[in-house]
Amino acid sequence: MISSSSVSASRLILARSFATSAKMAHSALDEMTESGAFNRSPSIFRNFISKDKASQFPAESGRYHLYISYACPWASRCLSYVKLKGLDKAISYTAVKPIWERTKETDQHFGWVFPSNTEEPGAEPDPLNGAKSIRGLYELASSNYSGKFTVPVLWDKKLKTIVSNESAEIIRMFNTEFNDIAENADLDLYPPHLQKMIDEVNEWVYDLINNGVYKCGFAKKQGPYNEAVAKLYQALDKCEEILGKQRFICGNALTEADIRLFVTLIRFDEVYAVHFKCNKKLLHEYPNLFNYTKDIYQIPGMSSTVNMEHIKKHYYGSHPSINPYGIIPIGPNIDYSSPHDRERFGP
Repeated sequence: MISSSSVSASRLILARSFATSAKMAHSALDEMTESGAFNRSPSIFRNFISKDKASQFPAESGRYHLYISYACPWASRCLSYVKLKGLDKAISYTAVKPIWERTKETDQHFGWVFPSNTEEPGAEPDPLNGAKSIRGLYELASSNYSGKFTVPVLWDKKLKTIVSNESAEIIRMFNTEFNDIAENADLDLYPPHLQKMIDEVNEWVYDLINNGVYKCGFAKKQGPYNEAVAKLYQALDKCEEILGKQRFICGNALTEADIRLFVTLIRFDEVYAVHFKCNKKLLHEYPNLFNYTKDIYQIPGMSSTVNMEHIKKHYYGSHPSINPYGIIPIGPNIDYSSPHDRERFGP
């Protein structure tokens, strides 16, 4: 059993490490402008898996492994595609521990780590490389890597390297390139006739909602926070209006845009409203958005991508500059499996 004094000491070290970021590897909390606004940096590994058997990364069953955190919305949307497309037998995956820990004994970097055993329900040791952390995977793939050690990580077991760490591109690969082996190959979440609309929706949803909650939560000055929260709620109001007329965000069929929006909405009342100060209006106060979130959650396979215990442990436990004592709020424990009204727009 870990003593409370040990936990407190660890959190103190974690807090100090964020205060001296010049001595540590790059993390999300370093991505602040001089004005106090949050500015996310782009992903680095951008290779593509292709259905072309002659490509460097051909779509093959059993070749690729997805490393995720259930807490991370970007990683969760990749896992959602594994479930929705029926790729469980073709693409294996492993989840890390929810709370950031020291990734190496030689420096003060904290990030995603693997458990050494089954001590953390839902998390598993790295089955492929025996890595202690996600950082270890990046360093295996590139000895001179100096970027963020983020999830998701799509790993090639054959070449022993990272294919991609860009979730927006990983989900596109999962949508089309594995259709020869996907159990739900007919499901197209990025259909040609909706691609323009999906791209347009993705653009403002990402900037104002997916990343918008982080702009609110990581803002270090009142001005940037006020600006971010105003834009966030304008976008949520826009979604509420759209969803009052149709079942999904781009019409009456589920698309990529819905999965990208869902991963933020499912975390909203449990985390972002409190931890990131997005409390002007709660998700369950938006009738259409709330029922829409329940509708997607209840699609077969989607509920398994939502581990609320991991989500809450990560956010409240890994950002000591925001929540120095690591206290996890007890509620609201929303039941997303309860009935919704979205069938009114048709199946």
